[in-house]
Amino acid sequence: MEFFRIRRDIPFMRFAPVFNVISALLFVAAVFFLVTRGLHLSIEFTGGTVMEVGYPQPANLDAIRGAVSKLGYGDAQVQTFGNAQDVVIRLPLRLGETSVQQSDKVMAALKTSDAQAQLRRTEYVGPQVGSELATDGVKALVFVIVGIMLYLAFRFEWKFSIAAIVANLHDVIIVLGFFALFQWEFSLPVLAAVLAVLGYSVNESVVIFDRVRENFRKYRKYTTVQVIDSAITNTTSRTIITHGSTLAMAFSMFLFGGPALHFFALALIIGISMSIYSSVFVAAAIAMWLGVRREDMLKSGPGRPKNPNDPNAGAVV
Repeated sequence: MEFFRIRRDIPFMRFAPVFNVISALLFVAAVFFLVTRGLHLSIEFTGGTVMEVGYPQPANLDAIRGAVSKLGYGDAQVQTFGNAQDVVIRLPLRLGETSVQQSDKVMAALKTSDAQAQLRRTEYVGPQVGSELATDGVKALVFVIVGIMLYLAFRFEWKFSIAAIVANLHDVIIVLGFFALFQWEFSLPVLAAVLAVLGYSVNESVVIFDRVRENFRKYRKYTTVQVIDSAITNTTSRTIITHGSTLAMAFSMFLFGGPALHFFALALIIGISMSIYSSVFVAAAIAMWLGVRREDMLKSGPGRPKNPNDPNAGAVV
């Protein structure tokens, strides 16, 4: 579906060197902040106290957050659990306080505003469990990256695989760099958003690469730069529709989803915005600089068998 059609190809690759310098600077800055400041990990990764509190009526989350914040737990997470009456409160570790002491202090503060608040359960999440979650999260990220590389190498050429992986890592590192720079809380939902950004970014790259392959076979007199510019121009309408819709959803969660979805939506907004940029000015540009050619699209190989009905099959280029 297209809302509009661009009649003339936009010379995207003409501006690729400038934007890649910008990308390199952003990437280096993100790595710098990750190394020097690190991520502000949530209690899922660092350990802490988890409380489940029940109310006979829908809980007032703002009042609960205010009461917990007054106790000095500025990093506490408060969100509903299962229904509007049950609330989960996650408290960070505090030196000199046990999990029981923390829960007693919080319940005393909550009962001053609502005497009907009832403590359902209290659990202590140790640092060892948090370390295992962090390790599992890194493993998941690595497995996703390796899977994407294998998929792209099978479906396209190795040049496209390298280009897409560099673009994907570019997006992920920059998202993490923002979280390190501003010390936004990095939690399991944010990790899920980062993994979603990986899939979203590779999807956009695959769409462009697939059109590049088609255009190599369709426009035999085009240079590589012209083929890539044409492919990106042809997918611009699709990009505006899909990314516009997705960003609208992410902004809705950011504005109206409350604190529970705040950083999840923020990671999605940054990641989706970067994936649009990187698919054009990073992935496509790297494929061009790696020397992708028409011959790469016509030769047989894994996932690319020769089609006897293809009028260009076996053509001398």
